[in-house]
Amino acid sequence: MKTAGAILFAAALVLPSVPAHAVVLDLSTMTCKQFVEGSPDEIKMVLTWMDGWYKGDSDEAIIDTDVFVANAKKFGTFCAANPSISIVNAAEKILGH
Repeated sequence: MKTAGAILFAAALVLPSVPAHAVVLDLSTMTCKQFVEGSPDEIKMVLTWMDGWYKGDSDEAIIDTDVFVANAKKFGTFCAANPSISIVNAAEKILGH
Protein backbone atom coordinates (compact mmCIF):
# COMPACT_ATOMS: atom_id res chain seq x y z
CA MET A 1 0.00 0.00 0.00
CA LYS A 2 2.89 2.36 0.74
CA THR A 3 4.26 1.84 -2.76
CA ALA A 4 0.92 2.74 -4.31
CA GLY A 5 0.88 5.98 -2.33
CA ALA A 6 4.41 6.80 -3.44
CA ILE A 7 3.51 6.17 -7.08
CA LEU A 8 0.45 8.39 -6.86
CA PHE A 9 2.47 11.13 -5.19
CA ALA A 10 5.20 10.93 -7.85
CA ALA A 11 2.58 10.98 -10.59
CA ALA A 12 0.97 14.05 -9.05
CA LEU A 13 4.34 15.82 -9.17
CA VAL A 14 5.08 14.81 -12.74
CA LEU A 15 1.69 14.89 -14.42
CA PRO A 16 0.96 18.63 -14.16
CA SER A 17 3.85 19.21 -16.55
CA VAL A 18 2.62 16.63 -19.08
CA PRO A 19 1.48 18.21 -22.35
CA ALA A 20 -2.25 18.24 -23.10
CA HIS A 21 -1.86 15.62 -25.84
CA ALA A 22 -1.60 12.02 -24.73
CA VAL A 23 1.61 10.09 -25.30
CA VAL A 24 2.00 6.35 -24.89
CA LEU A 25 5.44 5.23 -23.78
CA ASP A 26 6.11 1.52 -24.30
CA LEU A 27 9.03 1.11 -21.94
CA SER A 28 9.48 -2.53 -22.97
CA THR A 29 10.57 -1.45 -26.45
CA MET A 30 12.14 1.96 -25.76
CA THR A 31 15.86 2.20 -26.51
CA CYS A 32 18.40 4.29 -24.69
CA LYS A 33 18.63 6.49 -27.81
CA GLN A 34 14.88 7.17 -27.65
CA PHE A 35 15.16 7.89 -23.93
CA VAL A 36 18.07 10.34 -24.32
CA GLU A 37 16.30 12.09 -27.21
CA GLY A 38 12.95 12.19 -25.40
CA SER A 39 11.30 15.34 -24.15
CA PRO A 40 12.13 16.48 -20.61
CA ASP A 41 8.64 15.34 -19.51
CA GLU A 42 9.13 11.87 -20.99
CA ILE A 43 12.54 11.55 -19.35
CA LYS A 44 11.06 12.55 -15.96
CA MET A 45 8.28 9.99 -16.29
CA VAL A 46 10.67 7.18 -17.23
CA LEU A 47 13.07 8.01 -14.37
CA THR A 48 10.22 8.16 -11.86
CA TRP A 49 8.86 4.83 -13.10
CA MET A 50 12.30 3.22 -12.81
CA ASP A 51 12.80 4.55 -9.30
CA GLY A 52 9.53 2.99 -8.14
CA TRP A 53 10.01 -0.23 -10.09
CA TYR A 54 13.40 -0.97 -8.59
CA LYS A 55 12.34 -0.08 -5.06
CA GLY A 56 9.63 -2.72 -5.16
CA ASP A 57 6.94 -3.28 -2.55
CA SER A 58 9.33 -3.81 0.34
CA ASP A 59 10.77 -0.30 0.46
CA GLU A 60 9.10 2.54 2.25
CA ALA A 61 7.37 5.31 0.36
CA ILE A 62 10.40 7.58 0.41
CA ILE A 63 12.10 9.37 -2.44
CA ASP A 64 15.68 10.21 -1.57
CA THR A 65 16.38 12.99 -4.05
CA ASP A 66 20.16 12.60 -3.76
CA VAL A 67 19.93 8.91 -4.66
CA PHE A 68 17.33 9.62 -7.36
CA VAL A 69 19.56 12.22 -9.04
CA ALA A 70 22.68 10.04 -8.72
CA ASN A 71 20.86 7.09 -10.32
CA ALA A 72 19.44 9.33 -13.06
CA LYS A 73 22.95 10.57 -13.90
CA LYS A 74 24.33 7.01 -13.99
CA PHE A 75 21.44 5.91 -16.18
CA GLY A 76 21.80 8.87 -18.56
CA THR A 77 25.56 8.32 -18.88
CA PHE A 78 25.07 4.61 -19.54
CA CYS A 79 22.34 5.24 -22.11
CA ALA A 80 24.38 7.89 -23.91
CA ALA A 81 27.21 5.37 -24.28
CA ASN A 82 24.88 2.48 -25.26
CA PRO A 83 22.13 3.94 -27.47
CA SER A 84 20.91 0.66 -28.95
CA ILE A 85 20.26 -1.14 -25.65
CA SER A 86 16.71 -1.18 -24.30
CA ILE A 87 16.02 1.01 -21.29
CA VAL A 88 14.76 -2.05 -19.42
CA ASN A 89 18.14 -3.78 -19.89
CA ALA A 90 19.98 -0.56 -19.07
CA ALA A 91 17.94 -0.12 -15.89
CA GLU A 92 18.69 -3.68 -14.86
CA LYS A 93 22.43 -3.06 -15.29
CA ILE A 94 22.36 0.28 -13.45
CA LEU A 95 19.63 -0.20 -10.82
CA GLY A 96 19.10 -3.95 -10.61
CA HIS A 97 19.94 -5.66 -7.38
